[in-house]
Amino acid sequence: MRIGLYVDAFNVYYGARGHCGRGTTGWRWLDLPALATGLINPYLWPDPVLTRFVYCTADRNREGDPTSIADQTTYLSALLASYPQAVIAKGYYVPRVKTGVLVDQDHPPQRVPSPGAEELPGWLPARETTGPAGAEELLVSVTTFEEKGSDVNVASHLLIDVLIGKVDAAIVISNDSDLQFPLQQARLHVPVATINPTKRPTPAALQGHRYDGAGRHWWRRLDATHFRTHQLPDPIGGLRRPSGW
Repeated sequence: MRIGLYVDAFNVYYGARGHCGRGTTGWRWLDLPALATGLINPYLWPDPVLTRFVYCTADRNREGDPTSIADQTTYLSALLASYPQAVIAKGYYVPRVKTGVLVDQDHPPQRVPSPGAEELPGWLPARETTGPAGAEELLVSVTTFEEKGSDVNVASHLLIDVLIGKVDAAIVISNDSDLQFPLQQARLHVPVATINPTKRPTPAALQGHRYDGAGRHWWRRLDATHFRTHQLPDPIGGLRRPSGW
């Protein structure tokens, strides 16, 4: 049974970080094909062989962190050393400046009341705004980077491979509800596994019935153990796990 694996790297990274902890090591050097194929029930999908591996990502050239792109390049090279048939499909990051009301970090977050315009320190680029309850709050701007293209690349490669008969079953690792339509269409033709790498529940948009369409579909949600126990060899092909990974 020819298996195709389609990975939303952005979704996987933040899912793994949520499970394992941002400041911890031992989870970033991921062997995703081993993780995914290890979840297959051979009675449901007999004689599975990974014949297609598409890793959808974007260059993480993060401002103030010169090692970010170097570490990512090392990891992508290690994936290709382990799985020469892998396809690295790249999107891109877009810098954005967003403006919003300042909140604290409690759960749920609470709006921070303004101490008064005269009390605001000169170094803080904030201005007062009237909130929905009539109280004065603080409006601030922040810079963010939005990843673009990974969900489209996952959907495109998945559907093309399914529709031209390149795979007999597909595994998609993502919890992005934007994949609802391509997953529904893929399930009409081949069995599809949907793997949620995050702590959040799998959205209803990504769920379905195991007997829909081609049938034999399944769903899983990962935990920290899945990430920590499925790491690439170190070294591999002359490449070493980056420091702190």
